[in-house]
Amino acid sequence: MELLYTLIEIVAKSLLVFVALLLMTAYNTLFERKVLGHIQVRYGPNRVGPFGLLQPIADGIKAFFKEDLVPARADGMVFMVAPAVSVISVLCLAAVIPFGNDLVLKSGRVIKMVVADVDIGLLYIFAIASIGEFGVVLGGWASGNKYGITGALRAAAQMISYEVFIGLAVIGVLMISQTLNLREIVLAQSGGFWHWNVFLQPVAFLLYFVGGLAELARVPFDMPEAESELACGFNIEFSSMKFALYFISEYAHMIIMPAVAVTLFWGGFLPVVPALSFIPGWIWFLAKVSVLVFVCIWIRATYPRLRYDQIMKFGWKFMFPLALLNVLVTGVVLLFK
Repeated sequence: MELLYTLIEIVAKSLLVFVALLLMTAYNTLFERKVLGHIQVRYGPNRVGPFGLLQPIADGIKAFFKEDLVPARADGMVFMVAPAVSVISVLCLAAVIPFGNDLVLKSGRVIKMVVADVDIGLLYIFAIASIGEFGVVLGGWASGNKYGITGALRAAAQMISYEVFIGLAVIGVLMISQTLNLREIVLAQSGGFWHWNVFLQPVAFLLYFVGGLAELARVPFDMPEAESELACGFNIEFSSMKFALYFISEYAHMIIMPAVAVTLFWGGFLPVVPALSFIPGWIWFLAKVSVLVFVCIWIRATYPRLRYDQIMKFGWKFMFPLALLNVLVTGVVLLFK
């Protein structure tokens, strides 16, 4: 019976995370359009359903019924598979992120609010995130379009440049927490907001967040798409559900990147102060993720796109040395602590 209960638990948690992530991704598009509308002094979507709440469903139906075109010069198989690589990888990332307090049933069984509580959670995040970038690179190359290939090359260079110092940025957190298990990293920040890693590693948090924006390829780092230069870049030849899969992947990444930041630096599902621990952990988790998602949108509405050479110089000549210095200072402080 124990095996049966374990299987039921795994299936239930997987379905919960899958459905919740897809719903959040759909309404993340509406949230972004609403916020951008208010920042630009206009209403945003408000015609489909009350307050425009059915707009994501209308967009999904429209994408599903559009004509699916495949260019004659495209590599057919890779062209079909590339969008799926992007969206499957981002869905897999959610499996190791803890999103709430443990649930204790009447039978005494403890259910952890994470699909897979693995000891190499942080390594898993970096490995799967790297695979997701292959979806972008393969999609641009397989389209056979010169703008698509240029966008794919830009995505590959940007991924290599910024993943290096993102990895260095989280080393400081690992040195403090002494574990790669994401749930244990969250629990190590217990006791109130003053114990969160963002106050122990503020430089690492900024490095991770800026690098995360570059990995998302969002403004001001959206060089793989760069509408005004490459006419959408790597996804220029994609239409219908293939384009929708890339769209889902981008907006799901926009939730996963803040979710990892909250886990590593903002105490994950823990309350701001212990006195507020009666509020369920998943509410704290969603609230913190929502704040960082809003910041991502705010930055998109505020800053212009950087030039490609500026992005490369910023990554290698400023962020990379700063990440190395942060690791060095953290090591010295821990040595003499």
